[in-house]
Amino acid sequence: MTTAPEELLAGTRRALLHRIALAQAEGRAPSLVAAVVRGGRAVWHGARTSVDGHAPDEDVQYRIGSLTKTFTAVLVMRLRDEGALDLRDPLVKHLPDAGTGEVTIAQLLAHTGGLAAEPPGPWWERTPGSLRPGLADIVGEPQLALHPPGRRFHYSNPGYGLLGALVEELRGANWEDVLRREVLEPLDLNRTSAQPRAPHAGGWAVHPWADVLLPEPAEEYGPMAAAGQLWSTTGDLARFAAFLVRGDARVLDAETLREMRTPAAPAEAIDLADGGTYGLGLRIDTQGGRTLVGHSGSVPGFLASLTIDVADDVAAVVLANCTSGPAVTQLGADLVRIVAEAEPRIPEPWRPLRDVDHAVLELAGPWYWGTSPFALRVTADGGLSLGPLSGGGRRSRFRDAGDGTWTGLEGYFAGEALRAVRRPDGTVDHLDLGSFVFTRQPYDEGASVPGGVDAAGWRGIG
Repeated sequence: MTTAPEELLAGTRRALLHRIALAQAEGRAPSLVAAVVRGGRAVWHGARTSVDGHAPDEDVQYRIGSLTKTFTAVLVMRLRDEGALDLRDPLVKHLPDAGTGEVTIAQLLAHTGGLAAEPPGPWWERTPGSLRPGLADIVGEPQLALHPPGRRFHYSNPGYGLLGALVEELRGANWEDVLRREVLEPLDLNRTSAQPRAPHAGGWAVHPWADVLLPEPAEEYGPMAAAGQLWSTTGDLARFAAFLVRGDARVLDAETLREMRTPAAPAEAIDLADGGTYGLGLRIDTQGGRTLVGHSGSVPGFLASLTIDVADDVAAVVLANCTSGPAVTQLGADLVRIVAEAEPRIPEPWRPLRDVDHAVLELAGPWYWGTSPFALRVTADGGLSLGPLSGGGRRSRFRDAGDGTWTGLEGYFAGEALRAVRRPDGTVDHLDLGSFVFTRQPYDEGASVPGGVDAAGWRGIG
């Protein structure tokens, strides 16, 4: 039985408070709120504000900007899991008027469709959505695509406007209504909405050279809502962060969320320099040896960040009501690091498998690809993992395909089939993994090694 996460230690809580206090003061944010999630629930909440005598709590709404895109991606993956679409489908298969040619749904999710970063016309985040009533108004002319589909990562807000339209087309309902019914209500995200609900923060611009403020407009985004419309709270986003790690059978299972957290966009030099790439609706970064997944958000008057360290089971949410100032993405990463380093995760107790397939157990142990030693292990979830016994090299986890083979889930062998090739007497001759042959001994003379094995066998230098 999993032990409930303990409250954070006093020293950790003070370190977290100091970090957000520094961010609010140096970033000159009218207010800044944050939360930390560990073990699937919120264990800390902090706030700093320029208003004496009051600090916003975990129930106060802030606009979350592009963090909305992760919610939209969840809706699209639900449609995929139900069989209503294939991620390889061109968008125009479902939205013939989109004018996006062969751009696929997966490419839109991963920002590799080659579409422009912003819709044509005036700054969409500070003007009414009524200026962009149709799909053509958010995409522009088809010939205005900037890059060949699938060739490079290029962040596209219109791409997620189109994904919102896809959800509406296949569900036959408004994007916001679908989101509320299929995600917000099942996950008890009752303070997340497309329009602000009291109590909520006001959006402000802070003058870059003076400590004065200017209110920002809070426009409705119309067809671009799925790219950045939502308002939420640290309380709701803490629950959403826990869902993005663990899954929920009513919304998406853990395996689909793992797929969303897997890099899907080709990284360029500038991405590699800061250790980041993009999955399906989630940003993936490497920082200080940690892999962090999540998303940020920025619209006039508001900044937002959700950061998850899946391995350490720690997440952080940061919200601020200013157009620029605090580096909320870095702040979220720092909050995760503070907790992970001060209070390392205590691993679950080791437990033996309840059931074991002896035909699978027979495959466990050392194998050799040529002369390179590998180990095949049976994992706690009934799958397999294969990796080199020492040093770097190709490794992957495998899921039972139900037909006597296993399918690679990551790395070089993702999607490749692993199968045991047996001799007429039923004993295992070798493992075949996408034509790679693994034998029980290096260049096993008793196995079917491609090219054969020299009859004289191993020898010294005479």
